Amino acid sequence: MSGPGGSGGPIGAGALAGGARSKVAPSVDFDHSCSDSVEYLTLNFGPFETVHRWRRLPPCDEFVGARRSKHTVVAYKDAIYVFGGDNGKTMLNDLLRFDVKDCSWCRAFTTGTPPAPRYHHSAVVYGSSMFVFGGYTGDIYSNSNLKNKNDLFEYKFATGQWTEWKIEGRLPVARSAHGATVYSDKLWIFAGYDGNARLNDMWTIGLQDRELTCWEEVAQSGEIPPSCCNFPVAVCRDKMFVFSGQSGAKITNNLFQFEFKDKTWTRIPTEHLLRGSPPPPQRRYGHTMVAFDRHLYVFGGAADNTLPNELHCYDVDFQTWEVVQPSSDSEVGGAEVPERASTSEEAPTLTSEERGSFKKSRDVFGLDFGTTLPKQPSQPASELPSGRLFHAAAVISDAMYIFGGTVDNNIRSGEMYRFQFSCYPKCTLHEDYGRLWESRQFCDVEFVLGEKEECVQGHVAIVTARSRWLRRKIMQARERLAQKLEEEAAPAPREVPSGTRLPLLRVAIREAEARPFEVLMLFLYTDKIKYPRKGHVEDVLLIMDVYKLALSFQLCRLEQLCRQYIEASVDLQNVLVVCESAAKLQLGQLKEHCLNFVVKESHFNQVIMMKEFERLSSPLIVEIVRRKQQPPPRTSSDQPMDIGTSLIQDMKAYLEGAGAEFCDITLLLDGHPRPAHKAILAARSSYLFAAPYYYGFYNNRLQAYCKQNLEMNVTVQNVLQILEAADKTQALDMKRHCLHIIVHQFTKVSKLPTLRSLSQQLLLDIIDSLASHISDKQCAELGADI
Repeated sequence: MSGPGGSGGPIGAGALAGGARSKVAPSVDFDHSCSDSVEYLTLNFGPFETVHRWRRLPPCDEFVGARRSKHTVVAYKDAIYVFGGDNGKTMLNDLLRFDVKDCSWCRAFTTGTPPAPRYHHSAVVYGSSMFVFGGYTGDIYSNSNLKNKNDLFEYKFATGQWTEWKIEGRLPVARSAHGATVYSDKLWIFAGYDGNARLNDMWTIGLQDRELTCWEEVAQSGEIPPSCCNFPVAVCRDKMFVFSGQSGAKITNNLFQFEFKDKTWTRIPTEHLLRGSPPPPQRRYGHTMVAFDRHLYVFGGAADNTLPNELHCYDVDFQTWEVVQPSSDSEVGGAEVPERASTSEEAPTLTSEERGSFKKSRDVFGLDFGTTLPKQPSQPASELPSGRLFHAAAVISDAMYIFGGTVDNNIRSGEMYRFQFSCYPKCTLHEDYGRLWESRQFCDVEFVLGEKEECVQGHVAIVTARSRWLRRKIMQARERLAQKLEEEAAPAPREVPSGTRLPLLRVAIREAEARPFEVLMLFLYTDKIKYPRKGHVEDVLLIMDVYKLALSFQLCRLEQLCRQYIEASVDLQNVLVVCESAAKLQLGQLKEHCLNFVVKESHFNQVIMMKEFERLSSPLIVEIVRRKQQPPPRTSSDQPMDIGTSLIQDMKAYLEGAGAEFCDITLLLDGHPRPAHKAILAARSSYLFAAPYYYGFYNNRLQAYCKQNLEMNVTVQNVLQILEAADKTQALDMKRHCLHIIVHQFTKVSKLPTLRSLSQQLLLDIIDSLASHISDKQCAELGADI
């Protein structure tokens, strides 16, 4: 019986992370290399770390704990706890502790009987305890006594006590390389490897009372992931997510979500991702995935024959993937290259399923596992972690910590890396415009559609920003209206009385019917269309009508979305209906897709036996038969695909000048006129139109950007002015930041003439901040210096 190769991604809760030097007072450090240590007082701001920065932290020393992989890490308060794994020749059961504030390693205090040495187990945090379940035990060096476990241990952080939970009744089958998480006071176990086969069952156990609890198997429903192991799990938005993993021939890069309430699985579709936009990560195993805010972050693992080290991010709200680009200062520092372990140490560690010729996808070396190569010349140092698998990750506050793993040449790592998340509120542009579309407030244009002359209202600003074709239509309608008014000698009054509603501009579009046009309008406002329901042919036919409009209106992005949605929805039940409709609408590419689907070996016999086939038009039947007898040669195009422009790109260009001629309101800002668009302001700011009282410009994302920009540009010369402004506007975070700077550079700030013009209350705030952050000795030194 051989081990499977990876572990689930346990996630712990924790608090603030930050680097540290020798401390003099709370939150204050001295730089002793300076002649005047009071003047060069430095503060550890923690949260002001550069976003998306990788930082290499002190590695674990061998006298504290061995380099390892297939271990677990959890986060509790200000520390990372590492348990188990293997060092290349033996399994481990030691417990290591890394203090994220001091950046120091030690062995955690333990008492009682710990779990037997193991790897590919799971570990989670609940309350003030860590729970370890299952894993693979035995002597990997002699290949004896190897077996999977289904035991459950608790480690109490406060006392260091290990306790095994003895559970009566049914137990999950012994397993390793499974996924585990905590939700609603319960431990949830999913899938894994039992020594003979991969699993996809789920079990749960309450963690509140050891005496009364028992294991329960969960009755799962929906699109259950295939049996798999070596995958991570993460909980976000009250759902559990599973990404990729080892599942034999069925290995995919699918992302699945599990609803805890109704115990239902759903495969997250990728059909809405435009070709040319960031795709999901490659299929892989031995990777990690953690949740932060509304995002899932996937790092490392073995992806086919490579060990990638890109960090992939999935937005749960928008269902989109992207590769996170590291900050420029992630490229500096000194990354440790572990020494090559002896062959005898490393030989027994990978199973035949794990072993292969893995090559780095973005790293200094290009080594194959199991091969010893000459020492490479030194390369530029980097703080980016190299590609690896069977590492572990956890989140503390707004940072991710990654420890260990198997790197180049089957070497175990003892490295610790920190990644700084970005904490901006999400962009609400799509949601704001979506609500504006649904409410139909402030509409100023009415589209008259088709022969039935059905009417759909909208907003000139949004429509003209997104579609050149509709922009021309609107401008033509404006010109006709102006000409009509001129002929009637009834010009519109220059000033419109308050409360008067102007008539809507009417634009006739004979090429469109109301239903598909409304779907198109929803896309213009949100960059999305509703995915066709499975098994509902009428939904697919509706999207085909939308696709026809997208071609006519030259909306490349919508055109691609429709094609991808339709192609993903074609199945044996609807292919003939879709094919015939595509032929009637002269949608050549969709028709080609349907014909190729029909003539596949696995489809053809079933399709021609259907009654719908008998009702097809003769030309289409002839085309299918000829396609089967003589398939056309495959053609490939090297031309880059035009995916069109996004809502964000279009609005940026529009507000930077492309939409100047459609401004319909003028704002007086400090006496200076600023033309603007009423619909855009209404969608994005509650202050101008929706709120009867003064609420201020309420936009969390804008506030976050302004706050960060101000914090990065506070200097000794302007700190007092910004402090006054922050106090007046009740920007408390900004005020605290200014007070920190004043403490940091007080000998310089104290000489500024503007200090004497501050209000009494602000002077008292500065004195209070100095008293809170500087010790008595420092105060004496400061007084002597002044």
